[in-house]
Amino acid sequence: MKHYSVTYARVSRQYAEAVRVYPAAPTEPTSVLMVGNSLLLDGVDVDQLRKLTTSTLRIYPIFLEGTGYYDWLYGLRRLFRQGSRPQVVVIGFEVNTALANGVWDESPMMLFDARDVLGVASDLALDHTATSNLLLSHMSAFWEMRGFFRRRILLRLVPHFEDLFPFVRSDLTIPQGGEFEAILMSRLRTLRELCEAYGAKLILVIPPTPSSENAVRRMAIASQKVGVNALVPIDPMALSPRFYQRDAVHLNVDGAVRFTFALAVDLSKTIKDVANNLS
Repeated sequence: MKHYSVTYARVSRQYAEAVRVYPAAPTEPTSVLMVGNSLLLDGVDVDQLRKLTTSTLRIYPIFLEGTGYYDWLYGLRRLFRQGSRPQVVVIGFEVNTALANGVWDESPMMLFDARDVLGVASDLALDHTATSNLLLSHMSAFWEMRGFFRRRILLRLVPHFEDLFPFVRSDLTIPQGGEFEAILMSRLRTLRELCEAYGAKLILVIPPTPSSENAVRRMAIASQKVGVNALVPIDPMALSPRFYQRDAVHLNVDGAVRFTFALAVDLSKTIKDVANNLS
């Protein structure tokens, strides 16, 4: 897996670059660590984003499919422990990933060390079996990938397997009442305080998905309430289905072009405003 996995090679390279991020000098572009899951992996053309922001930002991405809140809470803690010092941390969340109570199969090996695995297990109140599975995933490539091996076999054996298990739509899983805002505000506050402890400013990016307009608005308001800038570069209601892949969740190439350009504009403006307020 370590020799042939495209994901492992990409994330390992990105992680090594992110560990070496340092604060920019006054005349240098702002150093930005950008983390997220497949919504940013498919939705952001990193090369184009860098070209559009080259005079003001130095962007270091880490995109790992399937990741959510706990993956990046502990992933960022480890990066900071290892010496990463970005001036800005940009994290990509939509509703499901912001509220997820679990970690992605590949995170224990790619993003965590042993102490992080135990911390996640404690936060999620995992039993001994689930904790052991996380530790084994941290140490064993086979154990980490066993779910993917099974999926590959099913893709070969079961006709239209992908269509049998569609992605869960974000607007179907939002807690009612004030629970959504309370959970989101608590989690963003924790991430903000973590970043601030290492001299970084946290910015939330909400990538477009077929979520309800209300869900995105509630996320943005909750984020602002805890002092975290929330960027919605493209209103998801403004994107027609032709900008999404077959799964109707991830952006296709045309959608990525629109999102990348809009993100470059919003990110540059927001970071400039933040820098002006701090100076």
